[in-house]
Amino acid sequence: MTGSTMRNASHNGLPPAAGALPDDSSTSDRRAAGAEMARVLRTEPFRMALDSSGAGIAHWKHDPLHDIVEPMSHHVIMAYNGVMQRMERRSGKSVAIGTFRPGVLIIIPEGSSSRWDIPKPVDVVQLYLPDATLKRVADEARTTGPADLLERTAHPDPITSRLLLSAADALEGHGALDNLFRHQLTDLLATRLLAAHAGSPTAFQPTVGGLSPKVLLRAIERLRSDSDADVSLDALASDAGLSRFHFCRAFKESTGLSPHSWLRQHRLEEAMKMLRDSDEAVVSIAAALGYSSQTAFAAAFRKLTGESPSDWRRRQR
Repeated sequence: MTGSTMRNASHNGLPPAAGALPDDSSTSDRRAAGAEMARVLRTEPFRMALDSSGAGIAHWKHDPLHDIVEPMSHHVIMAYNGVMQRMERRSGKSVAIGTFRPGVLIIIPEGSSSRWDIPKPVDVVQLYLPDATLKRVADEARTTGPADLLERTAHPDPITSRLLLSAADALEGHGALDNLFRHQLTDLLATRLLAAHAGSPTAFQPTVGGLSPKVLLRAIERLRSDSDADVSLDALASDAGLSRFHFCRAFKESTGLSPHSWLRQHRLEEAMKMLRDSDEAVVSIAAALGYSSQTAFAAAFRKLTGESPSDWRRRQR
């Protein structure tokens, strides 16, 4: 999701809810998922990261919902993070009654419409997945089987739920790291959805072997660059002459780490070196390493070491 940004966009003055559109409405008539969710939830997202296509991740905390969600131009996958409660979802004459609780998944396929009745406040993380991305991952993974997602209502899937919920607190205030994380997470979630929530079980062709030494060195040089080099997953995969799916698998086979984990470890090592060997202020080190603020840098450093940068520096001297 190159160019993604974190934002809390205002949605004041949203229009009143309208009736459901028929499922065969043209794609051009459908709202992007983020816009439709803002309309129907009538609040601001707690956190949102979208790219120019409207694909991305959003964390919502909203009031009880009794409204129609109209057809959207993305698949919407939700992981629940609130108190247990019963809910209803109506699609035409079909009524699905489920129980919201941690570990369940909700899937609204692209273009579908349904009425939701949720009696209590909701804490939910949502993935907005373009169908083109789902089909790209299916093609890159050489899957056998359809890439059409099933509608799911409070469907037990703790694996996918944990993956999606991890997106709510894994962003570190570092543009390159955050973009790379979202790229990898989106492809990983798409792979999981194809395996567990497509029209029939999807088989994946095994991928073996890592990157050649030359290609691996080029990828590492790009990741280590202190310039404004593009370290998006698209750029790394393009350099290697591979799809994003196969590049991630081959990179991990070669290094034992995903590209995001490798870059995060490299940034931590650079931070430790600067803290130990220089007298630069923590705020200057945070800026030099590309963090949006000293607070974001300190939070990321503490997450990996258990200490603040200042405490770690004092202990080393």
